[in-house]
Amino acid sequence: MVCLGNICRSPLAEGILKSKVNASKVFVDSAGTGHWHVGDEPDQRSIAVGKKHNIDITNQRGRQFTVKDFEDFDLIYVMDNSNKENVLALAENDFQKEKVKLILDEIFPDENVDVPDPYFGGNSGFEKVFKMLDEACEEIAGRL
Repeated sequence: MVCLGNICRSPLAEGILKSKVNASKVFVDSAGTGHWHVGDEPDQRSIAVGKKHNIDITNQRGRQFTVKDFEDFDLIYVMDNSNKENVLALAENDFQKEKVKLILDEIFPDENVDVPDPYFGGNSGFEKVFKMLDEACEEIAGRL
């Protein structure tokens, strides 16, 4: 799960998907395309909306997406088209590029819908993002 800073959307997506899969069979992680929040815990509003839905993301820490992630992961879900461009720019071949998908394509196929970044908005934006990610992660978990 990849977003810009790895403190709002991708930590929620990580927590949501982890809650829907068997952890002994599926490894889920998140990262940001930027370096600003490496080592930081998720945004308090993401933590709060997760807790509201019985998902604890407090142990997550921000990290930056690297080329090695293409080796370590079979699927790379990005939150928006900007994140997708940044991740694809690091890909070294077509096989790696094929792993990168917009997460909302799971519920809006081929519509290129972005998960809005709730960082500069109020709490309601985090709830809206949670609902979108929950629906998309339900689809992903069903396939896994």
